[in-house]
Amino acid sequence: MNRRGIARPSGEDAAGTEKTRAIAPQALGLPIAGMTCATCARRVERALGRVPGVASAQVNLATERAAVEGTVPLPALIEAVTRAGYTVPEARFDLGIAGMTCATCAGRVERALRRLPGVLEAQVNLASERAMVRAVAGTEEAALAVAIQRAGYTLRESTPEVRAAEGSRERRDLLLAALLTAPFFLGMIGMAFGQDWMPGGWAQLALAAPVQFWLGARFYRAGWAALRAGTGNMDLLVALGTSAAFGLSLWGLLQGWHHLYFEASAVVILFILLGKYLEARARRATGAAIEALLALRPRTARRLADGAEEEVPAAALVIGDRVVIRPGERIPADGRIEDGEAGIDESALTGESRSVARGPGDAVSTGTIALDGRLVVEVRAVGAETVLARTAALVAAAQASRAPVQRLVDRVSAVFVPVVIGIAALTLVGWLLAGAGAEAAVLRATAVLVIACPCALGLATPAAIMAGTGAAARAGILIRDAEAIERAGAITLVAFDKTGTLTEGRPRLASVATAPGVTEAEALRLAGALQAGSEHPLARAVLDRAGPALPKATDFRALPGRGVAGTVEGRALLLGSPRLLAESGADPSGLAAPATMTPAWLIEGKRALALLAFEDTERPNAAGAIASLARMGTKTAMLSGDSPDVAAAVATRLGITEAAAGLLPADKAGRIAAWRTGGERVAMVGDGVNDAPALAAADLGIAMGSGTDIAIQAAGITLLRPDPALVPAALAVTRRTLRTIRQNLGWAFGYNLIGLPLAAFGLLSPMLAGAAMAFSSVSVLANALRLARWRP
Repeated sequence: MNRRGIARPSGEDAAGTEKTRAIAPQALGLPIAGMTCATCARRVERALGRVPGVASAQVNLATERAAVEGTVPLPALIEAVTRAGYTVPEARFDLGIAGMTCATCAGRVERALRRLPGVLEAQVNLASERAMVRAVAGTEEAALAVAIQRAGYTLRESTPEVRAAEGSRERRDLLLAALLTAPFFLGMIGMAFGQDWMPGGWAQLALAAPVQFWLGARFYRAGWAALRAGTGNMDLLVALGTSAAFGLSLWGLLQGWHHLYFEASAVVILFILLGKYLEARARRATGAAIEALLALRPRTARRLADGAEEEVPAAALVIGDRVVIRPGERIPADGRIEDGEAGIDESALTGESRSVARGPGDAVSTGTIALDGRLVVEVRAVGAETVLARTAALVAAAQASRAPVQRLVDRVSAVFVPVVIGIAALTLVGWLLAGAGAEAAVLRATAVLVIACPCALGLATPAAIMAGTGAAARAGILIRDAEAIERAGAITLVAFDKTGTLTEGRPRLASVATAPGVTEAEALRLAGALQAGSEHPLARAVLDRAGPALPKATDFRALPGRGVAGTVEGRALLLGSPRLLAESGADPSGLAAPATMTPAWLIEGKRALALLAFEDTERPNAAGAIASLARMGTKTAMLSGDSPDVAAAVATRLGITEAAAGLLPADKAGRIAAWRTGGERVAMVGDGVNDAPALAAADLGIAMGSGTDIAIQAAGITLLRPDPALVPAALAVTRRTLRTIRQNLGWAFGYNLIGLPLAAFGLLSPMLAGAAMAFSSVSVLANALRLARWRP
């Protein structure tokens, strides 16, 4: 299905595009968002006019578009608009492409798309046969389709029905080819026993011609399309090689030769069709993760209206609707429980095998199952905004991304087919000059053409990424892109945030100590008023004890990393950490908290009114996660804003040898920068809120969240459930994926480096070359599919 959305480009996105691609000298229409008056339009015009290479720029406020003329990289124009205070809206396209057979094809489609005005980025995935295109808003899909068609390919919707029809056609062609080539196999068996069971010459022609020109017509069509586009592909190699063998045999038949080579051309095509059939099945398996996620969406829902239930399509639900979920049914939309309690099976979404209890006020997600209770849920998100849809989109984006290691493959693929044709020509000429005769020279040149396999090169990286990210998603691990996989593979140190990451993040107010003349009830009332409306875990613990009847705080201010300030009942108060106490210069009045608890001071002027002590418990799998990382040879550390005593106690219980306490968010980022300067490759694990600077500063950010908060932009990996055990699991699956990519690339390059010389020196017949070529791609996909069986 085609999906497109409008988004504001970030500075990182703009910088990451191809800076060398320039617009044509004619005018380019650029959409501008955020303008409200003529002054805005003039400011955008001046910003664009200052970009080197722009001949003229005119901005139309009514249409919210800029007409730019000149020769300048498109990202430079977007950067100028952004600096002026406006944005260039983007459109994203997810396109299915038919007809690609090798890495050369994928590269040709990418180049055709990137040459279009307005296209910022295009990535083509051979394994999924899809293109992810990022362009300025207003870019028409029809223009993309024309560019793809001119490159020799076509758009197609990859629906289950389309894939089923293609599978049936592949099976039919394979079966017919097997029936037509069966007499050739019988003849080859006879030759092994010294018998002549090969059909007569004219019978061989009758059997081979349909295979060559009917079942093999696809190779001619695709090869001709590649030639028209000024390049080559695998189909061209197959068409040239099999045509040479067929033509040589036809010439020999007319000349009265006894030994012909029709079996070579027919069997080569049979093996390639077999390889394509197996390859298509493996591709469907690698892409099964997204389909499995989307299949969780129920088709219908029971909407509650005026006290009565009515069955409606789930797609018709809107925010604010109330739906009824009966025991055993899937939840049709993201929402919050209004009434009822049930155990929820979230395993398909988060990978958690145990059900979780949910009741009034709790959030639930699309596709999860209410096991044992009736629920009434208020709809909070539908369609593309649901956790399920966002998860599928993240997996799809990761599978479509290109790993940095793929750049070498791209460079090789660009020259692969011309080099192979050159080697075949040299083989033909060399054997003729050596006196081998036309028959032997043509067969050996044919073997060179047939054995070359750009398919394996093109599938090596994307197939492994698709299988690895799909397996990770099933376990509740969302990998943002292929670059995150490479970064994860080099991690030497994992730094954990403490609260909410290694601990439950649900601290309990254990004790309240007050200064003389201050009662506990007064301290809780004042502290609760300061914390009203806060979502901080410590605030919730205070509010649980303070009760509902609280005065209103005014002049409220958040003090990042230290606490809060405000005025309650005319009293200027502070509430926060020991750092805040020290900064205020207040007298602690002899109050002290147990060393293993987290303290928060209630301060008025230079006097500490009360000390609130909180305790939190470690997550059940935290110690095991630290031990697993140690077994993997990865060092661990803990960064905390808590007191040194509390942080040291938690670190000791979990087995962490290095812990830093009393840190502000910027301090955590500074620690990570220092580790990186010292040569460590650092992953930061946090909740994605206060830890965002540290997540962004690390080589790899790992955001530990719940199933309702997965889109943390600072992280390369997001964990769908707050389980520390997923951290070593995430590193394990990324390292295994990276190892599989290297194995696949080693096989693909090694296969061609060994196979081509063997064929050129006459050590491989065209039939063996065809079989080897067909199964090289299958072997790469089979190796990638081993990742699909990965479990944490």
